[in-house]
Amino acid sequence: MKKRLVMGIAALSLLATACSTTGSGSDTDKIKIGSMFEKTGEVSAYGTAEANAVNLAVKEINENGGILDKEIDLIEYDTKSDNTEAASVATKLATQDEVAVIVGPATTGAVKASTPAVTRAGVSLVTPSGTDDSLTLDENGNVQPNIFRTSFQDSFQGIALAEFATNELDAEKAVIIGDSSSDYALGLTKAFKGAFEGEIVAEENFTADDTDFNAILTRIKDLDFEFIYLPGYYNQAGLIIKQAREMGITQPILGADGFGNQALLELAGVDNVDNVYYSAHYSPNSDDSQVTDFIAAYKEEYDVEPDMFAALAYDTVYLVAQAIEESGEASTESITKALEDIAEFDGVTGTFSFDEDHNPVKSTLVIELQDGVEVGNTEVTP
Repeated sequence: MKKRLVMGIAALSLLATACSTTGSGSDTDKIKIGSMFEKTGEVSAYGTAEANAVNLAVKEINENGGILDKEIDLIEYDTKSDNTEAASVATKLATQDEVAVIVGPATTGAVKASTPAVTRAGVSLVTPSGTDDSLTLDENGNVQPNIFRTSFQDSFQGIALAEFATNELDAEKAVIIGDSSSDYALGLTKAFKGAFEGEIVAEENFTADDTDFNAILTRIKDLDFEFIYLPGYYNQAGLIIKQAREMGITQPILGADGFGNQALLELAGVDNVDNVYYSAHYSPNSDDSQVTDFIAAYKEEYDVEPDMFAALAYDTVYLVAQAIEESGEASTESITKALEDIAEFDGVTGTFSFDEDHNPVKSTLVIELQDGVEVGNTEVTP
């Protein structure tokens, strides 16, 4: 990857003097950007990591002269892992706070809950990690004009994991254990089943409140299968991995990006995280300078290793900053147009442009964990 865009280059600064920066999100010396993440509640491990990364990126940009010679004024809220709260926060940011653009939230359900408010206000929202396929489309299949994402889609992950199981694990028989209460998990399951050419030996379901999975695991333990496909978030996946390994189920376990948090290891127990694979947006083991610089800065700021959700959120702020720089102003309309026109954004999680449905065009990594440690990764482009 090339070195990340340096904000405030001379040509764009000259452009800024010729363009108006008035309107929603901009005053005489600051550009308002909204941040809304699940900093408390059920999926706070995602939201906190992303909110922290947003703050880090904003700090860096402001220390390097801001955007269009203006400082970012970051307005932050906690959605509390509650979709009703997310809708309320989105309304407040778009109307009362009059931000130019919103970064967040982390999860699919919260993005969907926020969509009506930002669409009415004409304020674009860029989610770092909302992955449901329908997120950027309305019920008629038309693109949502103000919804963008920097993560790949569930269908992309599901297809990639099906191909990985077939081509890399030489597997032909799968068991699916999925979260039937989550749009995220349902989308991943649908995509996987549509792409996997082998046999689905059994399909079991749980809901977000479940913590005891022994009945499910007992039913599948003695079946003839080669891996478990486990679409879900870290909070249930960690417990399922722990209980499966303690029951003597040793087959590989494949999951999506919802596995990508330290909390998975804490819940499962490091010794239980063997033969676990998951789709990821970047690898912290990369020797690319952008990745190593980001990790060093994040660790210095927060004294913890950043996960891939932090990396996605960090990239999202720089993406938004690039869009504002390239548009020459901080009006909501110009930012939306500039986001659509982004070409080859170069970030920590890769280089990408948006397709016509506001989805990034990128590949994925499948990370392999042994004893809780990444020992390898495979790039997959379905």
